[in-house]
Amino acid sequence: MKPEPLTTAQLIERMREMANPENAAGMARFGINPANTLGVSMPQLRALARGQRNHQTAQELWASGIHEARILAALVDDPALLTEAQMEDWVQDFDSWDVCDQVCMNLFDRSPLAFAKASEWAGREPEFVKRAGFALMACLAWHDKGAADERFLEFLPVIQRESTDRRNFVKKAVNWALRQIGKRNLALNQAAIIAAHEIQAIESPAARWIAADALRELENLPAEKFKH
Repeated sequence: MKPEPLTTAQLIERMREMANPENAAGMARFGINPANTLGVSMPQLRALARGQRNHQTAQELWASGIHEARILAALVDDPALLTEAQMEDWVQDFDSWDVCDQVCMNLFDRSPLAFAKASEWAGREPEFVKRAGFALMACLAWHDKGAADERFLEFLPVIQRESTDRRNFVKKAVNWALRQIGKRNLALNQAAIIAAHEIQAIESPAARWIAADALRELENLPAEKFKH
């Protein structure tokens, strides 16, 4: 018999039982915001999320402000009920790269609005909103197998435009987006390599790092990578 889904309070209680201060301290060393962080691992959160699909529970978990509860919210939410208003509300709350990336890869990239929001957020100034734009680009290139190449080609000028942002969490996401697009298929690989060389020519330490790191991977992918 299938067990009953847990309530929000029960899920939070389970996470508190799993709390590991040593993990939380280690996460802080990797640039994860330690505020309201319990130190619960992703495998533990994924296990906790099984069988818990519930839009209302996701809203309540997010509202708790607990770091891991917000990641769990993305895992249990129903993408079919995701609205633009929710996406805008949540993106404004991003305060750590891991929450940003996990929400983008487990929930936001399933929205029909994902491509539009990727371009829109990439042009905004707040650090984690901008990161979310590029994280969405990377996740769409990774997960959306049916999307046309043109949709990703439209991201390349945005990537080039924003490649001078020196903020660590932004430039790493810009690089991630460029690499994921370039790994999607041979045509996009060639387009991403051309874009990376153009970025490399920009007088900016951030742009040069983004380009050099991407080219190191994209120019050395085995031919088998692109065989269907």
